[in-house]
Amino acid sequence: MLELVKKNIHMNRWKGYATSQITLDDDFIVPDTMDDVEQIILSSGEIVIDSVKSQAERVVARGKLEFIILYRGAEGGLQTLPGSISFEEPVNVPGLEEKDFIQLQWDLEDLNAGLINSRKLSVKAIVTLQVKVETAYDVDAAVDVDTGVSSGDAPVVESLRRNVDVASIALRHKDTFRIKDTITLSGNKLNIDRILWSEMRLRGVTTRCMDGKMMLDGELPVFVIYQGEGENVPIQWVEQSIPFSGELDIPGASGDMVSSVMVHLIHKDVEAKPDSDGEMREIDVDAVLELDMKLYKEENMELLSDLYSTNRELTLQTGEARFDKILMKNMSKCKVAEKISPEQAEKILQICHSEGAVKIDETEVREDGLHVEGILEVRLLYLTSDDTQPILSAVENIPFHFLIEAPGINSDTVTQLNPGLEQLSAVMLGGGSVEVKATISLDLLALQPVFVQIIAGASEAPVDLNNLQRLPGIVGYIVQPDDSLWKIAKKFHTTIDTVMATNGLTDKTVKPGDRLILVKELS
Repeated sequence: MLELVKKNIHMNRWKGYATSQITLDDDFIVPDTMDDVEQIILSSGEIVIDSVKSQAERVVARGKLEFIILYRGAEGGLQTLPGSISFEEPVNVPGLEEKDFIQLQWDLEDLNAGLINSRKLSVKAIVTLQVKVETAYDVDAAVDVDTGVSSGDAPVVESLRRNVDVASIALRHKDTFRIKDTITLSGNKLNIDRILWSEMRLRGVTTRCMDGKMMLDGELPVFVIYQGEGENVPIQWVEQSIPFSGELDIPGASGDMVSSVMVHLIHKDVEAKPDSDGEMREIDVDAVLELDMKLYKEENMELLSDLYSTNRELTLQTGEARFDKILMKNMSKCKVAEKISPEQAEKILQICHSEGAVKIDETEVREDGLHVEGILEVRLLYLTSDDTQPILSAVENIPFHFLIEAPGINSDTVTQLNPGLEQLSAVMLGGGSVEVKATISLDLLALQPVFVQIIAGASEAPVDLNNLQRLPGIVGYIVQPDDSLWKIAKKFHTTIDTVMATNGLTDKTVKPGDRLILVKELS
């Protein structure tokens, strides 16, 4: 009696994605305790997602834009105005099911703070939400056949096997990593009266999966503008990059797993504090990173792809299964060097600070790899020669194009691209131009779908003697272009071993035009 030995394979695959763009627009009144607004110097914002829920065939994202505005008051001093705009956005995702896994990515495309009057500001922003959906499914595939060899009437079965490289998600894990440090002012800096502005970004973040843990390292550049102690003192600033490294416990992780990790800075805080002498010369830094991790496990499986018997008629129930294999996991570096001329560049005395953000506009699969188009958004903060406008900012967009070489990539390949910024510098060249140099990291995980014929079931019946008698007992045969030794042996009711022995073949490779003697086998 013939029985198939099956294996249940649990898989995940990309089901699709949907994008929605939100326009946020609101007006804000300057509190009575703050000065009138003369000029907006800087504005910055972060998207905070509070919840992501699926409802029928849509995903509802709730969150807020948290922003802060640095402005010059009518009396000449700098002040900061924080605020937030809440949103609730439904994103239609056709075919979404309750069992599906949802991943939400967001991007603050544009943030613009405008002056309506000295007591009223407008804040406008464009936010892009992208929902990516994965689905889980199970495949029962035959991996072996049990013919019941202990029985004297057992079928004689020839089997064709195929090795398939399969990558499935072994673990999904979210965790947080905290960074705490203290910045001490250098001797040439004034004591801190109050902090006016602070920025934190992530740079050069790398992760590495090991047995039972995820290793993490990178840099946290911190930039702070503060009002110094004393009357009529110039605005002060301090900039320092805090290196960090550590590990997160992930039970079940192993060093041979391939990881896809998204890292977000979800909390950041700075606070001035006195040093050991009681002077306000230290800044406590507190930041929290969120890591959204997927760990893929690669496995080589041997599946049955075809069966036949020389003493039975076999009827196979076949199907096609889709597996994903890891085509490549690669971190590429894109160098950017550009000369820019900011507005009012002739007034620049000194660049205080430069910051950048990488935004991907388009990815396209071509024969030579994945082509990436995007922009590097650079923001400069600088001192000017104009006493009425001592500090200004400018934003410049630098386009870039990069080719990630990926042999074997095609239109069916599923790509997961995480961009990052590793290095950025902005230097005055004179004549009102600024040279910007940057290194952009492009972390690519490419999954290649593989479609394989599998055997889901098989039934047997006595051999059809009439059909068997119609086949010649011995025949000469010329190999055709689409032939394989398996196809030939199956068609002429023999076995590969018999064909090789009869024709003196040393391997199973045949080519068109080869001449073979085929002998029908009767088991």
